[in-house]
Amino acid sequence: MTSQSTLPKAGNGQPSPDGHGSGLQAGLKNRHLSMIAIGGVIGAGLFVGSATGIATAGPGILLSYALVGTLVVLVMRMLGEMSAANPTSGSFSAHADRALGNWAGFSIGWLYWFFWVVVLAVEATAGAKILSDWVPGVPQWGWALIVMVVLTATNLISVGSYGEFEFWFAGIKVVAIGAFIVVGLLAIFGVLPGVHTDQASFSNLTDHGGFLPHGPGSILTGVLLVVFSFMGSEIATLAAGESEDPQRAVTKSTNSIIWRIGVFYLGSILVVVSLIPWDDKSVTDKGSYVAALDSLGVAHTGQIMNFIVLTSVLSCLNSGLYTASRMAFSLGERGDAPRAFARTTGRGVPRTAILVSVAFGFVAVFFNYKFPDTVFLFLVNSSGAVALFVWLVICFSQLRMRRIIQREAPEKLVVKMWLYPYLTWAAAAVIVFVLGYMLTDTEHDGRETVLLSLLVAAVVLAIAFVKQKLDRDRRAATAGAVAAEAVTAGAEEISAD
Repeated sequence: MTSQSTLPKAGNGQPSPDGHGSGLQAGLKNRHLSMIAIGGVIGAGLFVGSATGIATAGPGILLSYALVGTLVVLVMRMLGEMSAANPTSGSFSAHADRALGNWAGFSIGWLYWFFWVVVLAVEATAGAKILSDWVPGVPQWGWALIVMVVLTATNLISVGSYGEFEFWFAGIKVVAIGAFIVVGLLAIFGVLPGVHTDQASFSNLTDHGGFLPHGPGSILTGVLLVVFSFMGSEIATLAAGESEDPQRAVTKSTNSIIWRIGVFYLGSILVVVSLIPWDDKSVTDKGSYVAALDSLGVAHTGQIMNFIVLTSVLSCLNSGLYTASRMAFSLGERGDAPRAFARTTGRGVPRTAILVSVAFGFVAVFFNYKFPDTVFLFLVNSSGAVALFVWLVICFSQLRMRRIIQREAPEKLVVKMWLYPYLTWAAAAVIVFVLGYMLTDTEHDGRETVLLSLLVAAVVLAIAFVKQKLDRDRRAATAGAVAAEAVTAGAEEISAD
């Protein structure tokens, strides 16, 4: 295992390999970064997947969200410490490369890329389903193609166009959840004009079988159901590398993660389980947020929520394509992917990385329509635990990187992990525990997800070690050839004399 102990500066604005383009450029404005950071923690999974969690754990799902939210806050603090010291498009993959060795950066980078290209297919299909319900004249696959092409085009234009689209997508999500929380709280306190409901009350947290109707164990089951809805909170650290002031952007997004999770996740779920009883049949039939709005007599609730979910889906698609392409760019820049991935256009867009990522996304969409229960199910399950792998690698990278930064550039520690190294080790232990607990979960496919994800991770790791050995042999052969040439040249000079 080797590691680099240098702290190179972010490579933005530097010429890309082979002299093409001008490298990634600072095209994201502060308002873009702020909204990307806020919207990154609000995935479609919050709106769609929360119903299953509520049905499984009852009001105790709040503790599940709180536990996972705390873990994400800790992990983001570690990532913020490393990214503020060295903002880079590769984020945690680049940090792992420097702190743990090339094998770690290579493996987690490709696994993360794989995760997001599969997400592209999932979200494109989800968005296409909503759109085909609105406009049935266009087939579902047609809508999937349209949204993928449109968002690919925006990413190809410039990083600024991605930022602008994401600013408005995230803005709609933020306004929607904010309005939902305000309206819900007014109804719970009985002061919402024109609405009279006997159901809305904080007593719903304890009246229907207690706060933990299925026992304390349901909290951990709830953790398994909600943990993946937090994936995406790290996008701000990748995007920061293309901002005007990366260090400030990383610091700001890291410091605000607590209130973002507290308001958008815990706040909105608290409102849901207070507006209606957790065991109300409508929660699972209609979805938790739709059921909560229905209880207030809000007109066209289903269509309103479909619009919000569609916005979240498009936001996830937009960010997923951006994230996958930047990770591919970083891998290409470090020699862990074809060098073409690191080439950029005159506007600083890694065109090849974007096109390759979206191509795999299209292939996954095809598998979703052609082989949904075999090939596509394998893709989804085999990428499902990548979020936990990423968080675990961030923990171990930060343990090593802190010592490197303190030794070489202590002034760059503008963001510090709390109670280092104890909280870092605690977070790593929790992640390992969750992975272990998932192996006991057969009801929600937890065991299959972990095993398949471990299988894919093992394959990628094997490739990483083979590549590392080949690189080492190549360097040794090159060094040997250079030495031999020097000896030959010296012998020729002696004979000439």
